[in-house]
Amino acid sequence: MKRYVALMTLALPLYALPAHASLALATQSKCMICHQVDAKKLGPSFKQIAAKYKGQKTAEAMLTNSMLKGSVGKWGKIPMPAQKLSPADAQALAKWVLSL
Repeated sequence: MKRYVALMTLALPLYALPAHASLALATQSKCMICHQVDAKKLGPSFKQIAAKYKGQKTAEAMLTNSMLKGSVGKWGKIPMPAQKLSPADAQALAKWVLSL
């Protein structure tokens, strides 16, 4: 019984966390249809996004909001439609992009 309780104590926090943001989450979330890590595709590269917003305190919240609600005019004429992501995954992706 002690072993079961110990395992559950370790596993529960992991179960509650959003997916770890990474290239895999970006691919799974279909971000890679329009973006690449290093090169412009239909939208800017993730590294271009990170450079543009480097050091801005509100960048993470702004990027999360852009993913969830869409955006227009930040990177040219092509709008980014709202994405079907959980708020936690959008925030995790925003953190990951800004870390590049």
